[in-house]
Amino acid sequence: MAPSALPSCHIPNFVLRVEDLNHQGAAVFLSNFHRDILQSAVEASYTWLYTPLTAPTHVEKITLVLRSFEGVAYTFGSDTDKEIHLSLDYVVSALSRARDEITGVLVHEVVHCYQYNAKDTCPSGFIEGIAGRAVFLITRIATSSQFILVVTDFVRLNAGYAPPHWQVSGGDRWDAGYATTAYFLDWVEKRCGKGSVRKLNAYMKDQTYDPHIFVTVTGDTVDTLWCLYCEHLERQ
Repeated sequence: MAPSALPSCHIPNFVLRVEDLNHQGAAVFLSNFHRDILQSAVEASYTWLYTPLTAPTHVEKITLVLRSFEGVAYTFGSDTDKEIHLSLDYVVSALSRARDEITGVLVHEVVHCYQYNAKDTCPSGFIEGIAGRAVFLITRIATSSQFILVVTDFVRLNAGYAPPHWQVSGGDRWDAGYATTAYFLDWVEKRCGKGSVRKLNAYMKDQTYDPHIFVTVTGDTVDTLWCLYCEHLERQ
């Protein structure tokens, strides 16, 4: 269930740039894409990461670039202007479920435009996991940037666009990234109360990453939460 108090969204200007219209992926993308996908992605970011009082308004433009390269997608830019690059080769590889996969990847990348990253010190698996969780309700890994990646997948999960290959799993690391951490954060959100991931994101706005933020927000260390989560999975 989405948070009841939804923040007012500042919708940026969207720009689309296709670098190769002759690429098969360009035709696949254009036949499965609508501007509302990007707006919905922005709204998902606001819904799961912010409150009406904390909603950011600094992003003025998001440019989506379609081109051929290895990989899936990546995002970079300044505080006001963001740029998302999506691989046309990947779009072709996801042809059988192009619409859902394009939407899911774009939700994930748009979250990167809005989430905080503890001044570039946050574990990457954490960042990706947050981005992935939000995708579930709308219908990269041992370094300090992992938390960032997991945050994006938390949003993707809750927005309703988790890909079919995602599996709920435990293991040795809570910050393994993507699906593993996204489902873990989803469990934390349900166990510790709605808005828990939002609070974790807020703590990373103006300070460097400190794992103690989990104690501040939930009352438990992240290692304790991970052990409880793995025990929960074993009982299922």
